[in-house]
Amino acid sequence: MSVLDLARPDIRSLAPYSSARMEAQGGTVLLNANESSRSPNVPGGEGLNRYPDPQPRVLVETLAELYGSTADRLLVTRGSDEAIDLLVRAFCRAGQDAVVVSPPTFGMYAVCARIQGASVIESPLQPSGALDAEALLAAVTPTTKLVFVCTPNNPTGNLVPRDVLVRLASALTDRAILVVDEAYAEFSGATSAVTLIDEYDNVAVLRTLSKAWSLAGARVGTLVARAEVIGLLRRIIPPYPLPSPCVDAALGALSYEGRRLQRHHVQEVLGERARMLAELSRVPGVREVLPSHANFLAVRFDDAAGTYRRLLAAGVVVRDITRYPGLGDALRITVGTGNENDRVLAVLRAGAAA
Repeated sequence: MSVLDLARPDIRSLAPYSSARMEAQGGTVLLNANESSRSPNVPGGEGLNRYPDPQPRVLVETLAELYGSTADRLLVTRGSDEAIDLLVRAFCRAGQDAVVVSPPTFGMYAVCARIQGASVIESPLQPSGALDAEALLAAVTPTTKLVFVCTPNNPTGNLVPRDVLVRLASALTDRAILVVDEAYAEFSGATSAVTLIDEYDNVAVLRTLSKAWSLAGARVGTLVARAEVIGLLRRIIPPYPLPSPCVDAALGALSYEGRRLQRHHVQEVLGERARMLAELSRVPGVREVLPSHANFLAVRFDDAAGTYRRLLAAGVVVRDITRYPGLGDALRITVGTGNENDRVLAVLRAGAAA
């Protein structure tokens, strides 16, 4: 069985849109896309009169090297959100198919499924935050096409061990795609699930430059999967997903100097994460700080709502995650700079002393 047998038949037979830029390989006089012949008179406007390359070769090859894959197994998208949406649209028929998620987790998996008209099956995490592989597999139905696993998980920060991912990939073979979201992988030190793709054709891995690479505003995400899956998604991705300035920003971040700075930044975050874990645990009113392998901490409070209001009144915006299952007393705090983290601690300590 081919992994594409899991996809929608109408998508498999779809003739993809052929963009003007795809026809322009090697051309020097470009008159096929109804573009302006002149660049706009704005700062940094040189070349913005032309549509960008749909999948910029240099960026694709650079990201493939970064993630230990090959260019034919990689799709560059507008953040991971677009890749999630593409997977759901390619594999889930409205009103017929389903996805499995493990709350509390990233909300876009369920949002994209519901927009597509696919059912959302929930297999909650254990109270400890651990993923129960057997419970998840028991939740999979014959209509399930995608199983989303976030590691490190957002918003809890816990890792899913590699042996659990192997168990899921093996059990889901010929049944569903295992989508492993590694948005925070650089902060974990764990081996990427990309290494599973050689053995399992039903594994797809989400990566992003938004977090550890400081490019949230550029919206550069990546999906790594078997070449046939990438080829299928290329049929339905919009013609020009990445603006040229975003591509330039990504290549700058991935340069030799950019990688040196990124490594320094990640080490800084890891140091501050350890400090905040220790300091927050001693603040009165803090019930628990959940161990995290990401660039944030989920913190349980005696009064989460009041703490949120006090932080906001002091100009500190954190994430209210009390709506998530099992986190009704928690806030998610991103690890900021040393000064930003000191400000968080000062507000919390002042509130405890009041």
